[in-house]
Parts: sequence; C-alpha cells; structure tokens
Amino acid sequence: MAETARNPGPSSAPTAEAVSGDHTGSEHEIEQQRRSGPLHTPRGDTTIEETVVQKLAGMATREVPGVYAMGNAARRAFSAVTDRIPGSQTNVSNGVTVEKGERQAAIDVSIVVEYGYSIVEVSQGIRRNVIRSVENATGLEVLEVNVNVTDVQLPGDSSDDGDDGGKKAPSNRLE
Repeated sequence: MAETARNPGPSSAPTAEAVSGDHTGSEHEIEQQRRSGPLHTPRGDTTIEETVVQKLAGMATREVPGVYAMGNAARRAFSAVTDRIPGSQTNVSNGVTVEKGERQAAIDVSIVVEYGYSIVEVSQGIRRNVIRSVENATGLEVLEVNVNVTDVQLPGDSSDDGDDGGKKAPSNRLE
C-alpha cells in the first residue's frame, strides 16, 4: 500500500520569526504596554520632576489638622530665618523627600504634631491627603507615604522655629 502525502493544514509549529529570534513585533508591544498610562501617550510623554511631587505632598500635608510644622528642628530654624528675608518664598517642600520612578512614587514626610491630636489620626490623614493629591495631580501611583513625627508642639511653647501658617487654635483636640 502506497502512502500518500498528507497536508496537515495550519500547524502550531513555531514560525520562522520565532525560530530566528526576531521578536521585533512582540518587543514593540511590550514597550507600548510598559509606556502606557496617563503620562505616556502616542502623542508624547510627560515627565514630572521630584520637586513637583515634593511640593504637592508638602501642601497636602500642611492641610491636615494637627500638623504644626514640617521638617526637623534644624531645618525649621533655617526656614524661620529665611522666611524673614523680604521677597523670600516659603519652602513648601520642607520636610518632604520623594523617590520617584516613571510611574510610581514613595514619599517621606517629617512633621511636628500639635499637642492634643492623635498621632495615628494625623498620620492617616496625611497619607490619605498626600496620596489623593499626588495621584490626582500627576497620575503617578503613590506606593507609600511614611510619616516621621519629630516633635510635639506643646501649648504655650512660643518657639520661633515653628511654621504655624497663621492657624487658629485647633477645634478637634483630644480631651
């Protein structure tokens, strides 16, 4: 009995492109996926400097009730001196450090808490506010917000190194 050649039809055998190692099409797709997102579009890329994220995080932190000042004592003392110079601007990124990648950021903030506020609640408020502010403004994913409480501002302590920003007496203190 003579055997006839059979045509198996479409096969699942690797293509010449796959065998030769030429993955230009798949590499292009992977690059497109890697670069997709609100900051990378077919019409161009948007880059955001770390100082932008620092300022956004600093402003968001200062909005939280119970935050008396930002930064450590030495930095606050230096800021108090420079704030008195006519024409100088307040450094809103004082006490904020940022590690930023292409699509993600990690943020550390150092604060002084007003006496009577729950440090846990202030920290949670800072995390919530910073994450919302940075993610909405930049499109970056905030992986973490670490809060370092460096001091507590006691009542009647009228040191000049604080940055109270003209705040009124707090209304939701712990009793």
